[in-house]
Amino acid sequence: MKQIIQSYKTGKLEIIEVPPPIADENGILVQTTVSLISAGTEKMLIEMAKKSLVGKAQARPDLVKQVMNKIKKEGFTSTLTKVMTKLEQPIPLGYSCCGKAIFVGKNIREIAINERVACAGAGYANHSEINYIPRHLFARIPPEVSDEEAAYTTVACIALQGVRQLNPTIGEKVVVIGAGLIGLITVQLLKANGCEVLAVDLDSRKLEVAKSCGADKICKSEDLLQAAADFSNGLGVDGVIIAASSKSKKIVVDAGEVSRLKGRVVMVGFTPMDLPRDIYYKKELEFKLSMSYGPGRYDPLYEEHGIDYPFAYVRWTEKRNMECVLNLMAQKKVNLNLLTTHRFQFENILDAYELISEKSDAFYLGILLKYSQQVNSSPYRIIKEVVTPKSDSEIKIGLIGAGNFAQAVILPTIKKEQVILHSVASLQGVNLMTTGRKFGFQKIVSDAEEIVSDQEVNTIIIATRHNSHAELVLKGLNNGKHVFVEKPLAISEEQLQAIKDAYIASQRHLMVGFNRRFSPHVVYIKDCLKNIPSPLIMNYIVNAGIISPEHWIQDPQVGGGRIIGEVCHFIDLVQFISGSDPVSVYASAVKTANKIYSNLDSLHIIIDFENGSIANITYHALGDVSLPKEYFEVSGGGVTMKLYDFKRTEFTRHGKTKKLKTHSQEKGFHQEFQSFFESIRQNRPTPISFSSLYATTLTTFRIMESLQTGLKLEVK
Repeated sequence: MKQIIQSYKTGKLEIIEVPPPIADENGILVQTTVSLISAGTEKMLIEMAKKSLVGKAQARPDLVKQVMNKIKKEGFTSTLTKVMTKLEQPIPLGYSCCGKAIFVGKNIREIAINERVACAGAGYANHSEINYIPRHLFARIPPEVSDEEAAYTTVACIALQGVRQLNPTIGEKVVVIGAGLIGLITVQLLKANGCEVLAVDLDSRKLEVAKSCGADKICKSEDLLQAAADFSNGLGVDGVIIAASSKSKKIVVDAGEVSRLKGRVVMVGFTPMDLPRDIYYKKELEFKLSMSYGPGRYDPLYEEHGIDYPFAYVRWTEKRNMECVLNLMAQKKVNLNLLTTHRFQFENILDAYELISEKSDAFYLGILLKYSQQVNSSPYRIIKEVVTPKSDSEIKIGLIGAGNFAQAVILPTIKKEQVILHSVASLQGVNLMTTGRKFGFQKIVSDAEEIVSDQEVNTIIIATRHNSHAELVLKGLNNGKHVFVEKPLAISEEQLQAIKDAYIASQRHLMVGFNRRFSPHVVYIKDCLKNIPSPLIMNYIVNAGIISPEHWIQDPQVGGGRIIGEVCHFIDLVQFISGSDPVSVYASAVKTANKIYSNLDSLHIIIDFENGSIANITYHALGDVSLPKEYFEVSGGGVTMKLYDFKRTEFTRHGKTKKLKTHSQEKGFHQEFQSFFESIRQNRPTPISFSSLYATTLTTFRIMESLQTGLKLEVK
């Protein structure tokens, strides 16, 4: 299937062929019939992408600060690689479309195959022949509404949410600043609500459209103060909705000037919000922001997992707003056909973007893309002919997951090794296609099943979300593949036991991405301690930083939480240094009512080892994130070694200190993959024994239990 993307690095627009998306049980696949180019939003994205690196930096100083902090922590080279990888990831364009359902997940009851639906959401309702849409981002289209009208649904919801924030009553006088798509729909919604409307814009052509949309009065922006005074009989208007996109601070000032005492101002557009205190204070004005399509927007539990808000308590969610505007269209209370100025076939989308470019002076409002119903939906595309391997000892990689970590760390690392990049699979078709092309994979597939069952592939690398790890590991082992999986190995004890059984039966190599033990710094520590008698005492402090409670990693069913998902790294390292298996663990967590923090994000862990060694791990989200993330110290037999964020290691004995320094962070990624591949080629034991992988993962589960029970628990 075809989809439009833009390179954020160069600004280049391109129609590419990508595998169709895969739908899960909580969503549907939609074959697009019409999509809407939201000229304001998409033009802003396009112009930002076309800026130079300096221009991008000037536009986003907040991101520049993040990059500078990352350079301090990880070094210039590592940070540059990650930044460039991020820039090279393409942007899928579009967020408002409609089409027919061609696949319906088993948990979806509200629609059936071939029904027409309107779709919303950046990253979902793309300008693409087929889209995956989660359950709360689509709504059935009434028979009275055409596909062209329904394609406006998302933009209409943005306007509707702005009106809801204003909460107008019948007969009130309202000013709408900005007569673009959202402003013009806002005019119609206010008229349907019984209000009188004054529409304001710089462009007289848009104002003429506003009149046809029902505006009672219109005026140019420079005439607003006098026009509003006449419109309100000198009393000031009841409300102002700002639907403009501008760098001018004057818009917010004017909105306050034209408002009556105790009036309301709602920001829907994108303008500076330096509120003039004197105006807003003396009139005791109410200023509100309107968040996109309505309640549920940006909430992953609502949008991704399909958990609805109770109808009685949240009457208008983003999905119910979609249904509302579609019903208003059906009742002819709003007329979206008035807004359509241009129609293009999807194949000619580049002409449409040329229309809205800065160098064009054409007049446009609603730009619709029409799609052919003949879609090539083959499950994969060959990039180049598959190379027949010379011998069974050659490693043929199937990568499952093409996210940031895979592109920035895994692929640049394994690309240097003598392996064949055979297949790559990912749910995100755009990332999948660009990853395949950039790294020269022989085959691109949208379904991981294609990889685990492919006889050509003998080694799979899993870099997906944590809840899929165990299932993919099992499928890989059961299909005779060597498996490398990013941490964690599993997020439940049942999964771990199933993997153990499969591993024993498979006689394949299984490795988890515990890279730190392969770092030159850790290898140096291990070598210095080789003649030191046990026991050792170890302290590991991890300044991990805050991760939002809404992030998928914090979801117990998806990410498993930070203990299972990340603390496993540090357990593996102390286990490696001790040279012994953990026998018991006790954990205690910080307790806070502050909802910014999770009570499982800041904790202290004590691990006892079989040889008498002890490890103390302090993992927390309470520190200054500009400071180094990791500090490790180990002492035994009169020797102390200190590791500073994988940049510097100190060895102290008899009052003398030796140091190992590296130019940047060395966390062992290259050595990790090199060792794994060599173990396969030479048919040697996997660099990390399965018993060690098992013990590390089991220890994370016991930590969770210890936090729940307050007990010290055996690791068995």
